[in-house]
Amino acid sequence: MRRLFLLLAALGLALLPAACGRLPGGAPASEEILKTADDADADFALYAVTRAFLPAVDHWPETGPESGGAHNGKRPLKWIGATQGAKTQIIQPGDQLTLRIWDSSDNSLLTSPDEKMVQLQDVTVAANGSIFMPYVGNVNVNGLTPDLAREKLQTAMEEIVPSAQLQLDMTEGRGNSVDLVSGVTTPGTYPMPDRNYTVMGLIAAGGGISAGLNNPQIRLVRGRSIYGTSVETLLNDPRRDTLLRGGDRVFVEEDARYFLSFGATGREDLHTFTKDQMSAMDAMSVAGGFQDSRADPQGLLVLREYPDSALAPGQRGPRQPRVVFTLDLTSADGLFSARRFKINSGDLLIATEAPVNDALTISNIIGNFFGVFSRAGAL
Repeated sequence: MRRLFLLLAALGLALLPAACGRLPGGAPASEEILKTADDADADFALYAVTRAFLPAVDHWPETGPESGGAHNGKRPLKWIGATQGAKTQIIQPGDQLTLRIWDSSDNSLLTSPDEKMVQLQDVTVAANGSIFMPYVGNVNVNGLTPDLAREKLQTAMEEIVPSAQLQLDMTEGRGNSVDLVSGVTTPGTYPMPDRNYTVMGLIAAGGGISAGLNNPQIRLVRGRSIYGTSVETLLNDPRRDTLLRGGDRVFVEEDARYFLSFGATGREDLHTFTKDQMSAMDAMSVAGGFQDSRADPQGLLVLREYPDSALAPGQRGPRQPRVVFTLDLTSADGLFSARRFKINSGDLLIATEAPVNDALTISNIIGNFFGVFSRAGAL
């Protein structure tokens, strides 16, 4: 954020010579910034957003904090596509099994004459996947369904007590449970009813998304990896509703991406993203549109800063890390292009105005920048 402010300060200082004979308005006039970009010493690249330019910029890297589903400003998070899972449970270490054994023989090793059933309550599956049964010993049940585990235990027991019958019930342990941490009505630890349990199924079990979350984002923590997508994406594409694994943690949080508006917009402020992809037209709508009495619709500017990696050889990107995009909303090409031009997190939109006699000084313009950026730093 400090680097972007320095860019804005540099732009303001570059306009000072032009202010000697006439002071620009409260928002810089578009002609003055374009003239600065033509200077050989300009430290930013200038691009007009047109239909011909859009295919090129679409391949440039995304920028800004929390860009493209990124976490803590780092590289964009990936997501896991949906697959089909078994519609039954799989026994894992930490699960608890309850075994009920019936034996009608008079000389049973397991039951008494008065009680023909014995119950082994809450037998915990060990770390190696085995359980202990009297007279039988250790039996490995790891990775089996409850039905297959019952058959295996029944077979092992028949060698000792041929007439015995066994029933098995299972209570899920940590390896068969997932955590729903935040962003829902009822967070908590939820047992997986089967191996076909998905992220959206878990969110539904938690009572749904909390009211008031702006463009809710999903974070799936699996082991040491973090995956991310949005609720909007999963609703629009069920093929991305990934299966959960035991031990997964799911967070639902508000979209942290933002852009800033300045100049002759309806509102100079920090604005959070209201959907996964926002165009320049979307951003202007959120910012309150143009001020009809001041704005120059030929001079909508988008200021953006790219990392040095975007300028590496063989990388599709801008000529310089600091970039000013210009959009002309008085032409059909400009209007359609603005609807397709994607806003990145951290972008600054400036609605410029034509020069007027009673305009603010450049110093006042930079002062207004301080107000906007102080709110951005508090986010």
